[in-house]
Order: sequence, then structure tokens, then C-alpha cells
Amino acid sequence: DPFPTPATKSAPVMMKQPNMFQRYFGLYPLEQRIEDKRRGVGVQRHPIACWALSIAMLGVLIYELVTNSKAQGSPFSFKPVVNPMLGPSSSALIQLGARFPPCMKNVTDVPITTAVPCLNNTANPATQLCSLEDICAFGGFHNETPDQWFRFITPIFLHAGLIHFLLNMLAQLTASAQIEREMGTLPFLVLYSAAGIFGNVLGGNFSLVGAPSVGASGAIFGTVAVAWVDLFAHWRYQYRPGKKLLFMIIELIIGVAIGFIPYVDNFAHLGGLAMGLLVAMALYPIISPSNRHRIIVITLRLVAVPLAIVMFVVLIRNFYKADPYAACTWCRYLSCIPTSSNNHCKGCVYLPLLRDAPTNRSIRLLLSNTEPVCPRTQ
Repeated sequence: DPFPTPATKSAPVMMKQPNMFQRYFGLYPLEQRIEDKRRGVGVQRHPIACWALSIAMLGVLIYELVTNSKAQGSPFSFKPVVNPMLGPSSSALIQLGARFPPCMKNVTDVPITTAVPCLNNTANPATQLCSLEDICAFGGFHNETPDQWFRFITPIFLHAGLIHFLLNMLAQLTASAQIEREMGTLPFLVLYSAAGIFGNVLGGNFSLVGAPSVGASGAIFGTVAVAWVDLFAHWRYQYRPGKKLLFMIIELIIGVAIGFIPYVDNFAHLGGLAMGLLVAMALYPIISPSNRHRIIVITLRLVAVPLAIVMFVVLIRNFYKADPYAACTWCRYLSCIPTSSNNHCKGCVYLPLLRDAPTNRSIRLLLSNTEPVCPRTQ
């Protein structure tokens, strides 16, 4: 043939990239899913929720500092007690929505008749006094039982100060952001919310009742819990999983140990971690290479959902209907090392409380009822 036809090269076959829906539910070839897992490719590229939450929390922090500046003349509380986190006073945090059981239910040690330092108080002992109802704000109690249930939610967006905010955002924009990439925004928000709220529920039950608590650490610990589910579910696809497990155990021990430092609420950490494990088990996309593995995963998912619901119901009921300390007398020591400064883990507040203060403000400071200083962060 004087005009031979040149041989044509076959074009390389390009594997079609799955969309977010296919990635989350595993609706694409197993080999490609395994390769994506090894490369760290998740459901989506950008951690949209983490970015949005961090921006919102920055706005809330600015509002906290402005509130304190209007009340005390400085965005940071230095009088009567220095806030080591470089943030507002405890009274300001309570008014802005910190978890504070006396604003949520009747607390024997801090009754509704308690007078507390106002936001503008800078003296110690306090000279500017307000009713508990005024400090709790949000419309007060209308002379009824305190019922500000939303304080299980609002503390997630509050921070004790600039240092607290920066530490939490460092974790949120790194570890939590990677979890969002792997799970997708909607499952991540369910995980983040459930862990953050449950951390506050557990803390409300067993943490020191007179200590306001704020922070997103419970939610962040919940996202960190996903790494444990991922490690054991995908052990064969992990690079040096034994070494990774060792480092994770060390990190967990350090995280729990930090919870015993004064001003830190370990119950928010532990509660967020526990709920994070359950929600991750229910929602995290897991690769099942065999029918046996798939059956185990489905079974664990079916167990995790009702168990998470039961934990919420039991602890919320315990918070409102029973004395949590009576239900578990030793639980408080999971977040507290007993010393004289915290009344041996029997309760503390940021500033001295005045019990049963008369309305005419001719108040006698009851030194025997004064409790030690300890704001709580998560």
C-alpha cells in the first residue's frame, strides 16, 4: 500500500471523578475509594462550616470585649479579678450566654435571691450588686424558676478571652477542618452540634455549679473523636496505624489532663468526645471491602443512634429532675483536683456571692458563704 495508514495511539482512559453525594455514600469503585482514603481525599475540598463558625465566633468575641469595655472601661477584665484568658468578666460571660446552672434551674447553693457583682463592678468585695435575674439577662425569669435551657447551646460560640479563642481556632481550623473535608458539611454540622451540646449537658450535670463555662472545645473534641473511628474502621489503609494509635493515645491523655487545670471544664471535653464517637460511628463514611465488614458497620451504626439519644435524654432529665451530685458523688473529680481553693470540688464562682440579699441593698457580706474564684473554659 503506497499510502499506509499511521497507527493511532489510544487515548488514556480518564477515570470519572465522583461528586460529593457519590463520595459520601461510596457510590463509586472500591479501588478508587481506597486510593482516595490513602491520599486523604474526602467528600469535599473546602471546610466551609469551619470557616463560617470561626468567623461567627470571632464576631461574638469582639462583641464580648465591647460589652466588657462599656461596663468596665476596658475590653479585658483586670479588676476585681484578672481574667487570665484576656477576656471579659465572669458576669459579662454569664449575661452573654455562658453555661451557668443557676440561670437554667433552681440551684440550692445559688438561689434566685442571690445578689452577684454587676458588670461594671471592679471592687473586691463587690460594691455594685445586681440580682441573679439581671445578670442572667435574656428577659429574666419573671419571678419564676430559671429556665434558660438555651445555655446548653450558646456557650459553644462564646470564649473566655483572646487566648482561649486562638487556641480553639487553631484546633478548629486544622483538625476539625480536615474532618469536615472527609465527612462533608452537613454531617459535620450534626457531629459538631451534637458533641458541643452534649459536652455542655454533661458539664451542667457534674461540673461545679457556680462556675460559668464557655467555649467550643466540646464540639472540637467531638470532631477529634472521628479520627478514632477512622483509624479502626480503615486500619488496613492507614500508614503505620500502630504508630498513629500510639500518638492518638498520648494526645488523648494530654487532652484529658489539661481538663484538670483550673478554669478548664473537662466534662465538656469528655462529653464531646463520647458523643463524637457515637455520631461519627453513625455518620462517618466508612469503606467496607467485604460483606462481613459491612454487616459490622451497619450494626454499630444502628446501635450508635439510639445510644446517643438515650444519653441525651437521661442526662437532660437528670439535670432538671435530680441532684446530679447525688446521682454520682465522684463524677466531679473527673474535672477537678480537690483543694482548699475550690472548696474541695464542692462548687465555686468567679466573684463572691451574696446570699439572700435584701432589696434595699443594705447588704452584709456573708464571708462564710463566699466561694473561691474559678471561671471555666472549654
